[in-house]
Amino acid sequence: MYMSSRFLRTFRHGLTTRLAPLALALLAAVPLAAQDARTRRPVPMDSARAALLYVSNRPEDHPQPNFAQQIAEKARTDSIYRALSQGVMEFRKVSYRSRVDGMEVPAYVFAPLAKRGARSHAAMVWVHGGVHGSWDEEYFPFVREAVQRGYVIIAPEYRGSTGYGPALYNAIDYGGKELDDVASAASFLATLPYVDTARMGIMGWSHGGYITALLQFRSVTAFKAGVAMVPVTNLFFRLSYKGPGYQRSFSTQDGLRGLPFERRAEYVKRSPYYHVDSLRTPLLVHVATNDEDVNFEEARPLIDALIARKPHLAETKIYVDPTPGPRSRGHTFNRRVNPTTHERDDSPEQRDSWNRVWTFFEEHLRPYEGTRR
Repeated sequence: MYMSSRFLRTFRHGLTTRLAPLALALLAAVPLAAQDARTRRPVPMDSARAALLYVSNRPEDHPQPNFAQQIAEKARTDSIYRALSQGVMEFRKVSYRSRVDGMEVPAYVFAPLAKRGARSHAAMVWVHGGVHGSWDEEYFPFVREAVQRGYVIIAPEYRGSTGYGPALYNAIDYGGKELDDVASAASFLATLPYVDTARMGIMGWSHGGYITALLQFRSVTAFKAGVAMVPVTNLFFRLSYKGPGYQRSFSTQDGLRGLPFERRAEYVKRSPYYHVDSLRTPLLVHVATNDEDVNFEEARPLIDALIARKPHLAETKIYVDPTPGPRSRGHTFNRRVNPTTHERDDSPEQRDSWNRVWTFFEEHLRPYEGTRR
């Protein structure tokens, strides 16, 4: 029997029109769980793995340390600095208020014993590292060298730092209010009559390098130059490869309360990699290919972005498999210090890195100048 193409088209259209509502009705009658069961095989729940992967977003679940032990360690560090600084440089502990909320921020101040005169010294804010960290003895030989070059140094123990009890510790705000704690140190430096506020810099390692970079990426900064050594660069990437144990120290912070997939905009704001275009002042960045903390996979994109988009302001160097430092291999390649003598334990890469740091700051902060005209 012969059927015209027109007849066939009409037949098909009528069949589709009549059956489509029926198919939709049948699909709607099937529970969503049953529909999902057709495409997803049931997976037995491993309760031990589920507990391992669980990451809370409640501040009350933030990991807690032995506070008494931390306070004792801080007292020991202070006594070591007091002894090592005797006759070498001025050392004192101070505190100032953070401009963001008035929180009291403890800090170390180091200065030359003999001052040149009013507004005659360049200064530097030196930012310690660690998610929860503090200023410790390994900084001593480098700070002494900075002071010998004429710098006045302030090292803030910003919120989240250890050695001061639970209030400061649990106020941690990684990439948030801690930035204002550190920036407020510039205001304290301005109260010292021998500091030239037109010649202030900032530097730090790891988390300290992260804070340095974020402050230099702000549209307005008090710092004429910054050095970020092996800095944390991208919290999206970092939290993904560090895993739940590391994530719990972030998601339970009051200012975050969640992971990057839950607080995307907040984590973008707190990741230096996404703010390269805002750089307005000179920045030096050193990274290492054998870094086992800020792994090179995390560090390289920031270096590439600075080279590509801020070549006139950024000075960068990638150290290929440098002599390892005391922790995390390349992460501490330029923090090699003899723990007994508190002297530099130089490797070729450490010497090269510090020569570049001092040359960079000398160019931009001019530490050997006398009284400012």
